[in-house]
Amino acid sequence: MKNNLLTEKLAYNGESRTKTHVHLLRYTADRFEESLCDDFTRFESGKDPAEKLWVRVHGLEDAACIQEVCTRFGVDFLAVQDILNVDHPSKVEVFDDYNFLISSIVCHDRTSRVRLVQGSNFVLSFSEGESAFYDGVVEALRNNVLKIRQRTSDYLFSVMINELTANYISVAMSIGNDLDDLESELIAATDSRDVGARLQNSRRRYMELKRIVLPLKEQYMRMLRSDVGLIREENLPFFNDVNDHLLHVSQLIDSCRETFSSLMDLSAANNDLRMNDIMKRLTIVSTIFIPLTFLAGVWGMNFRYMPELEWRYGYAMAWCVMLAVGVAAYFIFRTKRWR
Repeated sequence: MKNNLLTEKLAYNGESRTKTHVHLLRYTADRFEESLCDDFTRFESGKDPAEKLWVRVHGLEDAACIQEVCTRFGVDFLAVQDILNVDHPSKVEVFDDYNFLISSIVCHDRTSRVRLVQGSNFVLSFSEGESAFYDGVVEALRNNVLKIRQRTSDYLFSVMINELTANYISVAMSIGNDLDDLESELIAATDSRDVGARLQNSRRRYMELKRIVLPLKEQYMRMLRSDVGLIREENLPFFNDVNDHLLHVSQLIDSCRETFSSLMDLSAANNDLRMNDIMKRLTIVSTIFIPLTFLAGVWGMNFRYMPELEWRYGYAMAWCVMLAVGVAAYFIFRTKRWR
């Protein structure tokens, strides 16, 4: 990783090739406008002081475009670097003019980065691809659900963070359900060949979720304790609710960690039992054939005077004796329940 303090060049380091484009949402209590915007002069607020902006940026490939959008709203150069750096861990930062949040959206086996910036009358959201993740929030603004358009930008910010925490709770519960299914299979000792692979896949999802959520939980309270005033007192209950959700996700993650530990032990115990069962079967087969091998060895010795060799029914009798010994050994083991 290069030292970002030694360069003035901005570059996106992710793999998404979604062309950078901007959706501009302008709204007041009585009006809502949505447009695809490539003219950055439209970012300027209108004459209505009650107007709020939500700038949705999809695709981070065009670093110059990202920088221009951020410059319009006074976002610091280092924050722009963090927006373009997909390897940056989750964090929350509080500046004089805006709050800045870095996180990710977890969708099945894919993780998409998201960055949120909240100012006094605007919210900026940056996503790697053409994400429909916040379409429900757009619909709520369009229909003025719970009078969301009358509220300030920090309320919209809390709703967007709440969407993220809802995503994390959903993923954590999905991992928990998968672990419950694996636990049932391991307890039943079913001969499922893909249990180990599924366990590792769930563990990978768990580690990714943990990497996203824990830094966010530790730093989230920075915004609520800030004296800058971007979070209004009447909206603090909504942010506290988000904090409760983060704590809930953290508890689910801890529960998954304990379950993983017990499942790994259970899986190892099942493998030992399966190996012991295989060795037991091989031992039984070997034990049955040991007396047969002894008899074959006796009758296979090249002594000149061996009565059975001259006997007319010696061959048939040898087969009968060996079969009788083998069947007797089989029933003895079965009577003892193969112990």
